[in-house]
Amino acid sequence: MTGESTPKGGWHSGRFAHTFAAIDLGTNNCRLLVAKASVEGFEVIDAYSRPVRLGEGVALSGSLCGEAIERTLHALGVCASKIERNRVTRARHIATEACRRAGNAGDFLGLVKARTGLSFDLIQPPEEARLALASCENLLDPDIPYALLVDIGGGSTEVSWIRVRPRPGRPGCATTELIGMTSVPWGVVTLTESCTRGQPRERALTRACYDDMVERIRADLRPFCALHAIGPTIARGEVQMIGASGTVTTISAHHQGLKRYNRTLVDGSRIGREEILRICEELSTMSVDQLTHLPCIGDDRADLALAGGAILEAVCRQWAAPVVRVADRGLREGVLMDLMRQADREADQLCRRGN
Repeated sequence: MTGESTPKGGWHSGRFAHTFAAIDLGTNNCRLLVAKASVEGFEVIDAYSRPVRLGEGVALSGSLCGEAIERTLHALGVCASKIERNRVTRARHIATEACRRAGNAGDFLGLVKARTGLSFDLIQPPEEARLALASCENLLDPDIPYALLVDIGGGSTEVSWIRVRPRPGRPGCATTELIGMTSVPWGVVTLTESCTRGQPRERALTRACYDDMVERIRADLRPFCALHAIGPTIARGEVQMIGASGTVTTISAHHQGLKRYNRTLVDGSRIGREEILRICEELSTMSVDQLTHLPCIGDDRADLALAGGAILEAVCRQWAAPVVRVADRGLREGVLMDLMRQADREADQLCRRGN
């Protein structure tokens, strides 16, 4: 669902000539952003997010189930309507871990195209890491030479190891190089289904069950840590950490005592490692029923909060970075930035041909 707009020069050329859209279809959520370019980046003019649980049962069955498909089709129908209503001219839509794992993903994406007109790119973990980094780059401190970017998803967790340098001519801004990344095959949905299936909502997890979840994640992080000597680099004070996920933003909102979620207060906030571990320990002793009553968790996230906390705790125990910078942004924002840069390149080429 893309169109073309003829660049007219100045504020009407390149990225300023278009309305952009990006959909991130993950294991747990379907998220849309519609935006126009601004001097400092982009201005969101419409958005949509629904916990569709597309990846429900995929880890066990290897297929997307009928109920999850119908929930997702409904949400994507809403997205398609918003894209049409806002007269979007440039768009890219991406699908991630649930569709990578599912044997019937091709049929599903064909059905999406037939029902909604939306075409999706099935991207691989390295592309996820690149897009997440693009969205979070301006949160990095250019004076700290390395960064860990942790993106806890529904079906997997991506960790990127990044070299950071000051951007020439832009004080306070960073330029980045992705050194390496790993995709841990556990996210909040897959870990929940594997470790807590059948757990009564009114009963807290046993300590052994929670510790097992933490250890599963750490076991998958250790080889990546050793490969890049991340531990010693942290010990030298040369590493900053960014957390990008619903888990990390929820922990930040809880830490700030917010009664209702406020992106402005959460995105870009900082939370100390010891405080994260304290909150994860606190949440690990609560039942799903108890978690539903906590502000910023509620019914939508309560059954996934324990797995999310276990993943974040594993990350913080593996890597003792003193502070985590919180990012309420991710793949959609990275896609929008790609689309805007592409529009600029095309307008520049048109200008050169015209001269």
